Amino acid sequence: PMKVNFAAPKKLTITLILSGIFLLIFSGMALSEENETNEDPGYVEVFEVSGLLDDVLADALENAIHDAQRNGANGLILQVNSKQAVIPNARLIEIANQIQSANIPVDVWVGPSGSTAQGKVAQLVLIADSLGVSIGSSVGKTGQQIFTSEQFGFDWEQKNNLLTNTILEWDQAIESNLVECDRVLIDELGKSLTEKEQLARCANPTLGDFLVNRESFISEVIETDGGPRLSPLTKTKINRLNLIDQLMHTVASPPVAYLLLISGLALILFEFFSIGIGIAGVIGAISFSLSTYGLAILPFRTWALVLIIFSMFAYAIDIQTVVPRVWTLIGQISFTLGTIFLYPAANVQMSWIPMSVGIIGMLVLMARGMPIMIRGRFATTEIERKQ
Repeated sequence: PMKVNFAAPKKLTITLILSGIFLLIFSGMALSEENETNEDPGYVEVFEVSGLLDDVLADALENAIHDAQRNGANGLILQVNSKQAVIPNARLIEIANQIQSANIPVDVWVGPSGSTAQGKVAQLVLIADSLGVSIGSSVGKTGQQIFTSEQFGFDWEQKNNLLTNTILEWDQAIESNLVECDRVLIDELGKSLTEKEQLARCANPTLGDFLVNRESFISEVIETDGGPRLSPLTKTKINRLNLIDQLMHTVASPPVAYLLLISGLALILFEFFSIGIGIAGVIGAISFSLSTYGLAILPFRTWALVLIIFSMFAYAIDIQTVVPRVWTLIGQISFTLGTIFLYPAANVQMSWIPMSVGIIGMLVLMARGMPIMIRGRFATTEIERKQ
């Protein structure tokens, strides 16, 4: 009878089992190494603080801080270009507390070039984990101190005292250590850099330059034809106001609220001398309504607003006579004074461009345009009869 050797298959089975175990171990180690190498770089959220910090923008800013933490962002970058805040100090302190107590880094970049952070907004940005100022931008004129050293530390108070009545340009902000900077004395080609060139390397001229220098942002060095450069791994998520919020935020800016106000009043006045209700009256009512929302947000002088409204009644007296006389002059003086003093300069500012457009445009419209339109509308046509 044939003898069957069971030893060989048994050895083969053991060998296969051991090989499988070793294969699983090595595969696990390889996967672990790959996971460590390809660790999720996450994302950084960027929120734009542009224009006056009003209730609409403050709501969106608070939501951005909350959402960035809840969604596991690596950090939050505030891109700032604002001269003032028109929200109560108590709410500003609340936002500052949220920034300071956030479990992720909250950094501020004042940019792009030509941007600024002033007033109460400047006090707010000093609380951030780090501050960057782009070339051509500035920070300062913090004004009356809102926060205290007990709340936000002695370091914050020192920075605020430096900027109370001063605006620092980008290079001055770096030299005064408001902007953290590791000076590079010699570039990659071995050339010695001048003082201005050293400062320029710390200025973070673009948002991308600022991002790659944050600890919350992961990048890698890659070789290119132009030499080694940083390639971002962390994604960037831009957070902006929605369409309705953006409209309300725009309406609450000083020049827009002013131009909507005078446009609405002028159109309503024109409609008063028209027959029936037309498109001018509808547009005027909408413009006036939007301006009242803007003025409700902004600080303004009541007596200056009364002067602007009174000027419309003064204009109307002469418009119905179709000849500009003394009431047109009284109306123009009232309108000019109301325009110049409408906003308190300590809180909000309006440039001379919209004021000049309003004053000159209203003079031309009321002294020349309106009389011609009213005269043409109510003129009668003479018809010659042939004998």
